[in-house]
Amino acid sequence: MASVFMSPTFSSFSTKRSIKECKKSHSIPGKHHTVKAMRVEKPLEELYNVRVERKVSPERLAKLGVSRWSIWKTGKCKLPWDWHIDQLVYIEEGEVRVVPEGSQHFMQFVAGDLVHYPKWFEADLFFNSFYQERYSFRAYGDD
Repeated sequence: MASVFMSPTFSSFSTKRSIKECKKSHSIPGKHHTVKAMRVEKPLEELYNVRVERKVSPERLAKLGVSRWSIWKTGKCKLPWDWHIDQLVYIEEGEVRVVPEGSQHFMQFVAGDLVHYPKWFEADLFFNSFYQERYSFRAYGDD
């Protein structure tokens, strides 16, 4: 028994066409074909590996031992910062805008957020009013 294999041929296929030729050969009267580019952006937290838990429960805070962590306070200011070790921060009062180095965008964290900043992360921190946090430096594997 014989088998027949057929494959399509592309005798008029060319990649060296001008844009005018493409528009001319593919245009249908009354119809316009457009291609829209879509830019998908990841959240800054994902890009910079900053993890945040919102409205953390008292049980979770007790499990982490947050009440024994060191306290840090500030007023209205801008503070450039770089993390040389992982840090876990629980915001007790106020809010902070975190602008990663080289970025025009910011992350915002408020009272009740538990934020994990990764080692070697660099950012400017903006505080608009009184701010208080509890913090803990983390060794590899601490969570």
